Parts: sequence; structure tokens; C-alpha cells
Amino acid sequence: MKKIALLLFILANFTFVQAQNTEKELIQNTEKAVQKINDTIEGEGWKTKGTVSLLLNQSSFNNWIAGGEDSFSGTLGINYDFNYKKDDVTWDNKILAYYGLLQTKNADFSKKTDDRLEFNSIVGKRAFGQWYYSYFLNFRTQFSTGFIYGKDENGKEIRTENTKFMSPGYLTTGPGIYWTKDDNLKINFAPLTSKFTFVDNAYTTGIDQRTGLLYVDGDYFGVDENKSVRYELGFYASVYYKLAIMTNVTAENTLNLYSNYLEDPQNVDINYSLNIVMKVNKFLSANLSFQAIYDDNAFRGLQTREVFGLGINFGF
Repeated sequence: MKKIALLLFILANFTFVQAQNTEKELIQNTEKAVQKINDTIEGEGWKTKGTVSLLLNQSSFNNWIAGGEDSFSGTLGINYDFNYKKDDVTWDNKILAYYGLLQTKNADFSKKTDDRLEFNSIVGKRAFGQWYYSYFLNFRTQFSTGFIYGKDENGKEIRTENTKFMSPGYLTTGPGIYWTKDDNLKINFAPLTSKFTFVDNAYTTGIDQRTGLLYVDGDYFGVDENKSVRYELGFYASVYYKLAIMTNVTAENTLNLYSNYLEDPQNVDINYSLNIVMKVNKFLSANLSFQAIYDDNAFRGLQTREVFGLGINFGF
């Protein structure tokens, strides 16, 4: 009702002003009115924005002496924010969902290029200045079954099931302190963070499906034999930084660090993501996505993923 009353007041005011003002003054008043409505709407607390993107890559060869294989890949992604801010309370939420497939002409199976489902939420109450008392939650898993690929004794490609939805699934949550300059720079420290790793106990019981050997404690994402959950207590830190590299080129950086107090605290888990968008117009962009993960419970080494291609984007 406040919005409607405000709009009616502005329209009535314009009817009177239009008879007196010049065209230039009328335009200026219109801009001020629109800004006043926007300020009123934003003052109510919630702000939402999001994009749906389709990233495409394609290669084709015909009588190409140097060699090559026809291939096509596509990645569908959703990046959605719904944030609340009023007085001394903030609540930021982000949903990330990406799924991509690669198909080559002579391959027996299509292979995933991306598979990610993630939800981040952090609520804060101002302590002093730009510092807030906070509580955060991070949830991560994947959509579909993941495989390890190899070849049999006849050279035929084979695959072994290795992961699936909620195997693994990660839930990380805890209280902390949060600093933010604006929507483009946010830092959170949480010294008492609980981390839960969920898996299907079919992967931790009896014979290891990947190796064919008897399962050993911790072999599958650190989870013990016949168990489906691993619990950790540790220190968590996260940094979000978005910057404009140049006109129509933005880089979004996210860094998450975690150290487990209960076991090998020196082995810090690292999860870094970089998303560069080079905007062509409202709907087209060139997108570069890079992710690096170090988690010695999952793999004793650095995991990296990089995808580059032409993106079709829709904002909502």
C-alpha cells in the first residue's frame, strides 16, 4: 500500500508540475521519482538477482591431416542471489547450480565437464563499524553419478562408479565474525566450525568399488568403514571479491579455507573459484570458469577444472 500511495502521489504531483515546468525539468523530476520508488522498494529489505547461462563448445574435423575428433559440450548454469539488509541485520544467500556434458564422436560414453550444486548462506548482525557477528552455512554436492574411466584388456573404454548425489555431500556451518565493505568484498572468519561429510555407506562397506580391494578406514573421502558420515571441528575462513577488470569484463573470486582441529590441522582444505565474464551484449558473453580444490581426504593432490566458451545468458 505504501508503494501504491507513493506512486499515486507522484503521478498527481506530475499532473500539476507538468503545466509549469519545462521539458528538461520534467525529465529531471521523472528521474528523481523513479529513484525514490526504487529506494522505497530496496528499503523493504530483500534484493534478488540471478542469471541462467548456457556455455557451448564445439569442434569439427573433415579430412584434417593433423588429426582430431569431433566433439560437442554444453554447460547449463544458474547463479542466483537473494539478500536481505535492514538496519543492522544482513542475510546473504547464493545458489550455484552447474551441469555440463562432453560428447566426442568415437567415445562410448558422454563425460561430465561440470557437476555442481552449492548453497551459501550467512546472516550477520552489526557489531561495530563494518564488522558483524555472523553465522554461516555452506552445502555442496553433485547432481549425478561420477565415474573413473579406463580401458579393459581389449582396449575398450570402461568406467567405474565413483561418486553420486550426496556421495559426497558436504555441510559446513558455524558462528563467526564477518566484514564487508560492499556487495563486492566480503570476508568471514569462523573459529568453531562443524563440517559434515556424507557418503553412501555402500562405498565404505566390504570391497572398494574403485580398487576391488577390502575397504580401509578413510579411503573414501575420509569416512570410516561401514560409516556414512564424517564429523570435523575446525577453523573456517572465506573471501568473496568481485572486480571489474575493464569495461564489460568482470572477475568473481571465491576462496574457502578449512583446518580440522581434530586431525592433521596443518592440512588446510582449499577451495578456490574464479569466474570471468566478458560481456558482448545483453545475452552473449565469453565465460571462463576455473576451480582448484585441495582436500587430502578426497584426493592427495590438487584438483583443477577449467571451462571456457561462448555463453548465452538470461537475467532474472
